[in-house]
Amino acid sequence: MEYITLNNGIKMPLEGFGVFQVPDAAQCEQAVLDAIASGYRLIDTAAAYANEEAVGAALKKCGVAREELFITTKLWVQDASYEGAKKAFQKSLDKLGLETLDLYLIHQPMGDYIGAYRAMEELYKAGRVRAIGVCNFYPERLTDLCETVEVMPAVNQVELHPFFQQEKALAVMKEYGVRPEAWGPFAEGKHGIFTHPVLTAIGQKYGKSAAQVALRWNVQRGVVGIPKSVHRERMEQNFDIWDFVLSKEDMAEIAGLDIGHSEIVDHSDPQFIKMLHSMKTPD
Repeated sequence: MEYITLNNGIKMPLEGFGVFQVPDAAQCEQAVLDAIASGYRLIDTAAAYANEEAVGAALKKCGVAREELFITTKLWVQDASYEGAKKAFQKSLDKLGLETLDLYLIHQPMGDYIGAYRAMEELYKAGRVRAIGVCNFYPERLTDLCETVEVMPAVNQVELHPFFQQEKALAVMKEYGVRPEAWGPFAEGKHGIFTHPVLTAIGQKYGKSAAQVALRWNVQRGVVGIPKSVHRERMEQNFDIWDFVLSKEDMAEIAGLDIGHSEIVDHSDPQFIKMLHSMKTPD
């Protein structure tokens, strides 16, 4: 495992385990236990995933010291306000069974996210969370936030994979010292990523799969990856990316796969925005 240093000096694993779309409590708890046993130390959840309690149950049983783990959760749209963020933060801590959090993120750039971020700055200064950041903040939103707040976001979690590489977004993040983190590092299976001829051919040179190449490509760009799987064997394969290095030629070939836009979500679609506002997290 390799680590990166965030803009406030704390270290964050360069690869973690995500639990998006694993709402079943028993399955989620077992998946997190398997992930930690496989070597993962960064666990990424969210209030909107409806599985914080299952993650918390796994953390209690995993046998790994709390200080060795890096736990992330996220603030949902319904709580995007100053007071809402403080209440939601405590609710998430209670569900996770934790006294402090490693990283707290605004899940979507919607609602009163500036007010929410002000509350998060206070939580950070009080030592209740080690780092704060955002998700899905495209360059113009991230720039506005960074020009407005006192504490620079440490992380921006956005869609990043070989078919949507977001070089402009990465450049803006670098300008402000914000670390990129990739959700959907496998493009949710689109473009036949697991058998894609370019990724497969590159992987054959190193004895690696197309999925491992996709993950390695991101970490070599300094992007934290959080692949998800409920299968132990696949978790272990996704974690086995530290014994090879893609060449400049490999990186350039993968760069040619970029289509320049998302095929998963469209944050500029008014109907999508309305849908996110209508979604409510469980009590």
